[in-house]
Amino acid sequence: MTTSEVTVAAPTAAGNATTDITMGSTGPSASGFWRPAAAERPTPYIEVDEARLKRNMLAMQHRADAAGAAMFPHVKTHKSVHIARQQLALGALGITASKPSEALVFAEAGIPAIILAYPIVKAQSLDRLLPVVKARGTKLRTIAASEAGVDALSAAAKHHDVEIGVFLKVDVGLGRVGVKPNDPAALELCARIASAEGLCLAGLLSHAGHSYAANGPEALAKVARDEAADLIGLAGKLRARGIAVDCLSVGATPTCLGAPVAPEVDCIRPGNYVFLDGTALRLGVCTADDLALSVVARVVASNDTHFILDAGSKSMSSDRGAHGMGGAGFGTVVSAEGNSEAGMWTLERLSEEHGFVPFSGRPLPLGSRVRVFPNHSCASIANFDHFTLRHADGEPTVLPVDARSCQT
Repeated sequence: MTTSEVTVAAPTAAGNATTDITMGSTGPSASGFWRPAAAERPTPYIEVDEARLKRNMLAMQHRADAAGAAMFPHVKTHKSVHIARQQLALGALGITASKPSEALVFAEAGIPAIILAYPIVKAQSLDRLLPVVKARGTKLRTIAASEAGVDALSAAAKHHDVEIGVFLKVDVGLGRVGVKPNDPAALELCARIASAEGLCLAGLLSHAGHSYAANGPEALAKVARDEAADLIGLAGKLRARGIAVDCLSVGATPTCLGAPVAPEVDCIRPGNYVFLDGTALRLGVCTADDLALSVVARVVASNDTHFILDAGSKSMSSDRGAHGMGGAGFGTVVSAEGNSEAGMWTLERLSEEHGFVPFSGRPLPLGSRVRVFPNHSCASIANFDHFTLRHADGEPTVLPVDARSCQT
């Protein structure tokens, strides 16, 4: 930040605009980032603002409802059974998970329908999940992007005597997992899924993660339009071959907030929207006042250029944003002592247990607490066993990060 006068504003999920950050001769005023004093707990810890969390969840559910799309939010963001149950109470029909062990936590908790949005290439990967799915009657759908994946899923379904719905994963531009929409292999793979024992073709699924690199609202909206067009075009080719396509599923918070959901889309799977973060703020899909998650840390040292926090890469993560597409620094820092006039800083660099914050002429005393709003909230909460939910009355409740470390 410079010492010149700056105004930063961004539309909220509902499309409103507010002024979040102003700087003038009297110093910075981080009004959009200001929160009441943090709970007295050992630092560092994750604090989630319940009112903002609920507001964010409700806004996205309204967008899904208005578009007539089923909501299957991605729980890799929060990894919390408590939050997943709130999402279902608001209207979500199920959840999306990453790895089988993550899905297992939510299946055991009674979540009725799960999309496993991660490629399975070994049948044994599902040996713990499928017995629980079968016992509880969970509706499970997963993805495939290769013949090996289809064969592995079919083998797992036969071994456990279950039926698995399988989406063809379509690569719409991220270049990670999926078949290109114009690749003839896409048609053949869908036919293979539809005819495989124990499987049924669930539809087409994509993740426009490259939207996190968008440089403005128009670019973001174009990514969303192109994603929908790719799925619609491929679905048309499949239907012309007599292959039914029952569901077109898209996911990514930037595209779900940055553009209207296409009428042809049947299901959305955003994740980050519950907390939001510095990357969402940079993309203009939220305001600072929408940020529901912060890391509460303490000033433990200072030198002639920086004050040092007790939150480093093992608390914040060294992720600058989803897919590494975040902004400068590792987060925005404000006072957590209830002092809205203390100022605002950038978390400049990290070591494992330390965060470095430049003075910018406004040092904080040793022992004082700060909030860090990270560039990537999903990566931050995954570093903690618990998070503190701050209620509207200021009282905290400590909840587990139930699916932490579920990486298999």
